[in-house]
Amino acid sequence: MRDRKPDNRKRDFDNAEPRENLIEGRNAMTEALKSGRTIDKVFVADGDTDRSLLRLAEQAKKAGAVVVSVDRRKLDAMSATGAHQGIMASVAAHEYSSVEDILARAEGRGEAPLIVICDELSDPHNLGAILRTAECAGAHGVIIPKRRSVGLTAVVSKTSAGALEYMPVARVNNITATINDLKQKGVWVFGTAADGTTKLYDADLKGPAAIVIGNEGEGMSRLVAESCDFKVSIPMRGEISSLNASAAAAILLYEAVRQRL
Repeated sequence: MRDRKPDNRKRDFDNAEPRENLIEGRNAMTEALKSGRTIDKVFVADGDTDRSLLRLAEQAKKAGAVVVSVDRRKLDAMSATGAHQGIMASVAAHEYSSVEDILARAEGRGEAPLIVICDELSDPHNLGAILRTAECAGAHGVIIPKRRSVGLTAVVSKTSAGALEYMPVARVNNITATINDLKQKGVWVFGTAADGTTKLYDADLKGPAAIVIGNEGEGMSRLVAESCDFKVSIPMRGEISSLNASAAAAILLYEAVRQRL
């Protein structure tokens, strides 16, 4: 008997966007673009050369969406109506803010900025939990990248337990460039890393601070890690050597709260 090859198609389907976040078909896409609705990602049938379809994809790209070509079978699996017409889009559950909005929020409160930067988080439950903790800790905003990251989906909104309505989230093209811009504005950047040379309780989080939380599997990317002013390690006393991303964010945020009291 021949060895059965693993079927990667199901894995692709399982990683599809939640259906409650999707709009389907050309008319729905056209109206969403006309209304100015925030579109995170557009899925276009691979190999489709229809001009109207390509025109919609180009318009979405100019509006800031990430456009990806996918196998039509994936669109079929994602579709709730079966009439996607070769195009679907993932829409945000909430409008995005800007980094400038976040900094202005801190200034308006007369507080040193406290920002969370998420470096390519893929789990919507993690992002939702981080938003909830950030809001409770009095942070001024959260920054996420456009690519290779979960956006503001319905799952994120639900997991945040309402925090998404109060916590500004900025979506940027390049996390490393954003970090460098923040540093130019006087913000100190603290990355979380198991091999960090700065111990958690030695980190000075009283001043303008941005806390970087890395990807669930690999942590911070190399360029992001190199851009941080400090790499902070959390004391580990058990047999497991790492924490969930949202747990790590909560620990650093509340250390900042303690120091700022």
